[in-house]
Amino acid sequence: MIVLETDDPHPDTKERKGSFGEILHRHFTDAGNAHDPPLGIETDMRYVVTERGGVMPKYEDFEHCHALLITGSTYSATDNNPWILDLMSLLKELWLHHPSMHFSGVCFGHQLLCRMLGSDIESAAATDWELGHTKISLNSVGQKLFRTDKPEVYLHQMHQDYVIARPTVRSAGGLLEEGTNVEVWGHTKHTRVQGVYIRGKLFTTQAHLAFDEGMVRRQIEMRVEAGSIKNKEHADRAAETGQLEHDGDVVAAAILRFFHDEDDGIE
Repeated sequence: MIVLETDDPHPDTKERKGSFGEILHRHFTDAGNAHDPPLGIETDMRYVVTERGGVMPKYEDFEHCHALLITGSTYSATDNNPWILDLMSLLKELWLHHPSMHFSGVCFGHQLLCRMLGSDIESAAATDWELGHTKISLNSVGQKLFRTDKPEVYLHQMHQDYVIARPTVRSAGGLLEEGTNVEVWGHTKHTRVQGVYIRGKLFTTQAHLAFDEGMVRRQIEMRVEAGSIKNKEHADRAAETGQLEHDGDVVAAAILRFFHDEDDGIE
């Protein structure tokens, strides 16, 4: 897996736990070790925000790689910064010409992949972020992906932008073949598209799978200080949910199975 890092964590988090790629690598490794049978993962990390000193990889860098994951970011997936447009171009090239590549994305990464496939993305009001520990209702596809009979999973949210509707063959402009089945695996009242799934090709999540209490609090703090989150009371309530147990390990295991082509028959 190549993790395409699209932001830096809070400085305290980075000092304590490393970059987003390092955090995700440990989370996936733990989920893989706990899986029956165990699932391995090798991780390369590329910081791609070129306006902050990052380097955009080239298509050739993915020759021996069959999975990529795009992290969350304080940038908006609707922005047209040069690095975002360059990343979109790279993703399209890989989508068209690297048939074995498995695409995954978290939060910003989820939205960017949906944007690539033609979905519209909107922003909620500045006072209406989806924040903190959240119940996500699952449909039958979500239950199969996560191997659960429960009607929901719980994950931490940190977003204002959201995908309005799943991509379609028509919206994708040639990136999806006729007959491609694009599934949404779960929803909340705030965001109807909590993740998108195409068997053997795409598995995204709007919510975060590797946040702990400290990360929740610090990521909210960053956005309040930046003026992005306007409702301080809402932010404080969400920060208090950071200690609640969540299903990030369940989601990580599902994405690992997807990377290992163990998602056959899910539709």
